[in-house]
Amino acid sequence: MRTFQNPVISGFYPDPSVIRVGEDYYLVTSSFEYFPGVPLFHSKDMVNWRQLGHILDRPSQLNLDHIAPSMGIWAPTIRYHKGIFYMITTYVDNDKQQHNFYVTATDPAGDWSDPVWLKDAPGIDPSLFFDDGRVYYSGNRVPPSGQEYPKHMDIWLQEIDLSQGKLIGEKYSIWQGALKVAHAQEGAHIYKIGEWYYVTVAEGGTGHTHAITIARSRNVKGPYEGYKANPILTHRHLGREFPIVNVGHGELVETQNGEWWMFCLASRTAGGYYRNLGRETFLAPVIWENEWPVVSPGKGMLEFETVAPNLPEHKWDLPSVREDFNGTELSPVWNFLRTPRGEFWSLTERPGYLRMKLKSEQLSEQANPAFIGRRQQHLSFKAAVSLVFEPQADGEVAGLVLLHNANFHFRFVLAREGDKYILRLIERFKGEERELGSEICNGGRVQLKVEAHHQDHSFYFRTEEADGWKVLCRNVDGRLLSTDLAGGFTGTYIGLYASSQGHHSTAVADFEWFDYEGLT
Repeated sequence: MRTFQNPVISGFYPDPSVIRVGEDYYLVTSSFEYFPGVPLFHSKDMVNWRQLGHILDRPSQLNLDHIAPSMGIWAPTIRYHKGIFYMITTYVDNDKQQHNFYVTATDPAGDWSDPVWLKDAPGIDPSLFFDDGRVYYSGNRVPPSGQEYPKHMDIWLQEIDLSQGKLIGEKYSIWQGALKVAHAQEGAHIYKIGEWYYVTVAEGGTGHTHAITIARSRNVKGPYEGYKANPILTHRHLGREFPIVNVGHGELVETQNGEWWMFCLASRTAGGYYRNLGRETFLAPVIWENEWPVVSPGKGMLEFETVAPNLPEHKWDLPSVREDFNGTELSPVWNFLRTPRGEFWSLTERPGYLRMKLKSEQLSEQANPAFIGRRQQHLSFKAAVSLVFEPQADGEVAGLVLLHNANFHFRFVLAREGDKYILRLIERFKGEERELGSEICNGGRVQLKVEAHHQDHSFYFRTEEADGWKVLCRNVDGRLLSTDLAGGFTGTYIGLYASSQGHHSTAVADFEWFDYEGLT
């Protein structure tokens, strides 16, 4: 019997929303302060996914200027109706004000529209539900009668006129979750299955007490009755040593063969309760008993290995370990930190290289530095880059970085001091910096590597591929890259970086290749 491995999409890809259109499955996740926004995936078997690109890939769609870490784009929902794809989501600004909007496309791999912003749509995690010619918007809000306990939220429903881009009619409070202790009701999705309307909700916050609950009604507007066996999925009762934690934010999907499955987020831990990869996308089977769903029947939890859906296996070509920058476009695995401003990178100015012009902005600032990164996707990995860089002045740097946010990261960079080239490894922890190691280098061509075994990170360099790797720093503690120390809702990025650190510069850094590979 064929099985699959969880997570089905590894690394920082949280809040999955999934639809089936015929025999095709499409999935989107949150992206927060990273650009392009809302990564979009496609699958034929719900297990093997390829990234088509991003839904919000133009500055006109997404302005992330100066957005704080873990603000920006939260919890998108993807839907399809009569030839049109819809993606609806929340943009959270630095004042934590929530702005909800949707975009549309007729081809999910093509261009999506500019946002349609919705007025009087409080809360986060919007979703759309199409029902007999009407369309309903759902989200969360502070209960109209006030909060009875901390983070007490109300799931509400209102009709939406998509032709006019506005909410119409009355708002209805439809459910406030399963238990008062399970705060932060959010991530609601509505389905009609048989004669019942179901609403699934994420509760308990997105940390260790995260959970998925469900209620049902004969009328879309309620009243809804909660399932007596709630929550239908959580790991909070399994303890903090269980290797899969903070399970929640689910989406139900029915296959063309009549099977039911649930996508959700969860995190893998490493070296204790530390979650460097952030929240990832997992998959679990569902059956129905007495018109209620049972997730992972007989086990009641996510597993690393599970029997695969009854669908023809459809694998895609695996990404190569090496990115050689020979194309004219970046692979969709790459992101910028906030909306890119200025023409600071090019794949054509020096063919076969990714050229980055040094910007004055730094990784430690709430800005758009010269940074291009990809997610860490394995608990253990190695990443390496070949760099050609001749800094023109002291203070100019370029190299490889491991980033969780502005105040928690590592910078492994080549710099200039007088007439010398020097490699430096800088740790930034809680906004304070210290140098972990340095080495004089005999030129501006160098290769840099980091090798991580769970939280044990070692940094290497070499000046020619024929030479062996030399150790700069060994056994560096990587826990500062975890959500548990760095805070927020994102995961670790591995990136390419170039900065003149507050000064004007005409220098460039050329990256010849980048390698990323998971380790067992």
